[in-house]
Amino acid sequence: QVQLVESGGGLVQPGGSLRLSCAASGFTFSSYVMSWHRQVPGKERELVAAIISGGITNYADSVKGRFTVSRDNAKNTVYLQMNSLKPEDAAIYYCKAVNFRGDNYWGKGTLVTVSS
Repeated sequence: QVQLVESGGGLVQPGGSLRLSCAASGFTFSSYVMSWHRQVPGKERELVAAIISGGITNYADSVKGRFTVSRDNAKNTVYLQMNSLKPEDAAIYYCKAVNFRGDNYWGKGTLVTVSS
């Protein structure tokens, strides 16, 4: 069955870095746009970054220049390198896969806490 499993979340101080990973299985990874989203309690889930199979990326304005999304189609994994983290980056980060037909899948999320 389809699985998206995020990892790499944790507690980091402001200005620090984390690297999130999302391991995918059960579908043709290279055919899907992969994206990272985040959500804090009481707010809507928002897009953080997305990457298509060819490597073209898109970022939310709030993370441009600090976050980098990448993917390894051979490992069926998408990554989110987060640098210069701010307290406002704290959230649950979710991985999403979507194809041209609109089939989409979500992971269960990984918690990122940014605090001194």
